[in-house]
Amino acid sequence: MEAKAYVLIEAESGRVADVLTALRTIQGMSAVDAVTGPYDIVAVVQTPDPRQIGHLVMNEIQGVEGIKRTVTCIVIG
Repeated sequence: MEAKAYVLIEAESGRVADVLTALRTIQGMSAVDAVTGPYDIVAVVQTPDPRQIGHLVMNEIQGVEGIKRTVTCIVIG
């Protein structure tokens, strides 16, 4: 069963472009966009297995240099 999540990302000051470039190389990202508001980037993650979302966020996304904080919102419907 495929799973999808929105990852809201706060980047360090002046690092948004670097973070965008790094995130776009990660397998499982279907979209990565800079946005306005309280977060700097919104990424859409899609994986074949819902359990892979946590692994992807914790091991790949949060490991990108320049990311301060993430919030993961799993799609439920």
